[in-house]
Amino acid sequence: MKIYTKTGDEGKTSLFGGTRVKKNNLRINAYGTVDELNSYIGLIRDQLEDKNLIQELIRIQSKLFTLGAMLATPPDKEKLKNGSDRLKIQKIEEQEIEFLETKMDLMNESLEAMTHFILPGGHSVVSFCHIARCVCRRAERIVVELADKEAVDQHILIYLNRLSDYLFVLARKLSKDYKVKEIPWKG
Repeated sequence: MKIYTKTGDEGKTSLFGGTRVKKNNLRINAYGTVDELNSYIGLIRDQLEDKNLIQELIRIQSKLFTLGAMLATPPDKEKLKNGSDRLKIQKIEEQEIEFLETKMDLMNESLEAMTHFILPGGHSVVSFCHIARCVCRRAERIVVELADKEAVDQHILIYLNRLSDYLFVLARKLSKDYKVKEIPWKG
């Protein structure tokens, strides 16, 4: 199978279900940004040795592929003609949001309370977490804009919101693990 199809050479691509759209379509921008986020999480994972944390991030990366597939499927193409779901995957649901919340709560137990905003940085993996958090927030903003125009599963927005929080807490945990002093912002 060739990786190139030549079908996008004129600035159009297909959503799941076959609808052709311009490559600057909000749906394309949304799932493209989620793909960028997924790549940064892979970069974070590549810096780690903690096997449990690596497995946690692999789970998140897998869910981001699911989330991308959900975004790539326009509302009018979600069902096949026979009424079954076009996507044959487990969609993002409440338990994945709860997973992120549980992991954040566990990490937070060992962290000092925040009294100031924290300047990103101190160690490359911490910086990667902050970059991923920013990309996640951008994905969330794009999905909000998309949701203003057409139906978007609410779990997508909640998951992205919670994931950006998770990435912030992960940055703080890794700062502690690597004995990096957090630098508070004092405006």
